[in-house]
Amino acid sequence: MSNNAKSFAKNGTRGPTIVCIGGGTGHSNLLRGLKTVTSNITAIVAVSDDGGSSGVLRDELRIPPPGDIRSCMQALSNAETTIEKLMSYRFDTGSLSGQSFGNLFLAAINGISESFDKAVIKMGEVLSITGRVLPVSIDDVHLWAEFEDGSMVVGESKIAAAKRARLSRIKRVDVAPEDAPVLPECIEAIENADVIVLGPGSLYTSIIPCLLIKGIVDAIASSDALKLYVCNIMTELGETDGYSASEHIKGIFDHTDINVFDYCIVNDASTLPGDVLDIYIRSGVEPVKVDDDAIATLGVEIMKSQVAAVQDNLMRHDSIKLAHEIKRLFIEKAPTKLYGV
Repeated sequence: MSNNAKSFAKNGTRGPTIVCIGGGTGHSNLLRGLKTVTSNITAIVAVSDDGGSSGVLRDELRIPPPGDIRSCMQALSNAETTIEKLMSYRFDTGSLSGQSFGNLFLAAINGISESFDKAVIKMGEVLSITGRVLPVSIDDVHLWAEFEDGSMVVGESKIAAAKRARLSRIKRVDVAPEDAPVLPECIEAIENADVIVLGPGSLYTSIIPCLLIKGIVDAIASSDALKLYVCNIMTELGETDGYSASEHIKGIFDHTDINVFDYCIVNDASTLPGDVLDIYIRSGVEPVKVDDDAIATLGVEIMKSQVAAVQDNLMRHDSIKLAHEIKRLFIEKAPTKLYGV
């Protein structure tokens, strides 16, 4: 465990050094809560998205997809309200319809920077973010999936529709090129971490793609940090239909060949409101079943907690509750009582 962990006990305003790996809404939501318990945050973000407005900018400007990176920086931002609103603004007419101003802003900064990762640093300075955000790679990374029926599809944005059409589970995903170089700062961040958090987020299109970049899994395996996975509250159409918590965990371990975490935080499903739950179930989505015995056979300790919240009729993790659960787990499971409070 790094020396930075001692600052958690000595100076609560700084906290443990936490590395979060993933992408998407769940990732940025977690970051929003974590910045209330520590200022030592590094978000490592997937760069395989090829759909929506990010996909358009990726194709036209030949840059990594900016969407998830921009969302993470917004979550960590300490900028004025007007700047925050600007980053979220989406054009609704004309040739820019659907584009996020924040994505365009990052693309513009990239145009005056020597590399995309340097552009991300500059945007972080503009937004006065807590911690830092790192693309896992600045290479042109694409995701492909193989299904249990033997068929394949290339392109992250095509995976969910292909799975639904085939009525076949995802067997594995991988990135192309397979030797896409990791951003060195990501390895350094993992080596210096007190806590490494995977998720929450899309299993096959946000979390696993980061782990497929060469060097990430080896760095996690070599780290003596507290390693945990935050499991999704609900299953996801086109990715994890019908998956239990153990199947989420096994999906990660099957792609890493080693157990890259020891603990898994799951939501206590008894806290989910029935009216919202009914809406999800009618659409084919259900709460992730926590199968304790199966999880135990995978060598993972389950941590059940009430960390769900309803936001605009959607089930999300409560960012503050989740951050404090991670803080509590760090204090409880740290290898020395030096870290207690």
